[in-house]
Amino acid sequence: MTLITFLSDYGLQDEFVGVCHGVLARLAPDARVIDISHGIPRHDVRTGALTLASALPYFPAGVHLAVVDPDVGQRSRRAVALRVGERILVGPDNGLLMPAAAGMGEVVEAIDVTRSEHRLDQMSATFHGRDVFAPVAAALARGEPLLQVGEPMDVGELVELELPVADVDGQGVLAHVLDVDRFGNATLDARHEQLLAGGLRLGGPVQVQVGPALHIARFAVSFADVPAGTLLLYEDARSRSALAVNRGSAADALGLARDDAVRLRPE
Repeated sequence: MTLITFLSDYGLQDEFVGVCHGVLARLAPDARVIDISHGIPRHDVRTGALTLASALPYFPAGVHLAVVDPDVGQRSRRAVALRVGERILVGPDNGLLMPAAAGMGEVVEAIDVTRSEHRLDQMSATFHGRDVFAPVAAALARGEPLLQVGEPMDVGELVELELPVADVDGQGVLAHVLDVDRFGNATLDARHEQLLAGGLRLGGPVQVQVGPALHIARFAVSFADVPAGTLLLYEDARSRSALAVNRGSAADALGLARDDAVRLRPE
C-alpha cells in the first residue's frame, strides 16, 4: 500500500480537502492518505514549508502532496514533482517543498507537471490542488514513473524559500523569529550549537533584547524547569530554538512577530 501525505492551507470549513481526497481515492484507490495539516494560515508558504519539513521525517517514504499556492493561475508559477531519495514531493514551485527536501537529502530529479497528461479534463484556474496536484500524486502512488508525469527540469531552477539566517558575533547571537504558534511560542532560526557558540549555557540566564527592550530568560530544557509566567529559551519539539513563557505567550510578552530580530546573550 502506497502512502500519500497531504498538507494544505484549505482549512476544513469548505469542501476543498474532501474533494482532493475524493480525487485521490478515485485515481489511487489502494493508497493510504494521511493528512498532516490543513490549518496552515492561508497563503502562508513559510509556515507550510516549515510544517512539512518538521513532519516528513516521521513518515515512511511515499508521495508527499503539499498545496499552499497563493500564485495559483499565474503562468510563471510551475507545478512540480521532486524526487528525494525514495520520496516524491508534489506541489507548487514556490519554495514550499524545499526545506523538507533539504532535510531529507537533496533533490535528485525535478519534473514540471504543470501540463501533465494526468491533469483532470475539466481544469479550473484556481483549484490546482484538485485538478493538477492530486491527480499527479495519485498517478505516482499508482507506480507511474516520475518521468512520465511531466517534463524534466533543471534542479537548479527550483524556487528556494527565503528565510532569515542567525549569526553568532561578539555580542552573542542575533536570531530572527521564523514563526509564532498558537500558544505564542516564537520559533527562532538559531540552532542549538549557535546558542552555545554565543556563550549561552543550559540552565543559565539569558538576556533577550527585542529592539531597545531587554528581558531575562532561562535557557531551559522544558517548561517545567521554570515557574509559571517565566520566559524561557529552549529547543522545541521540532529541534529548533524557541522563546516561550511557561503558561503564557512569549509573543505577547515580548511583542514578537515574524522576522523580528532577537539578540541573545549571556546574562
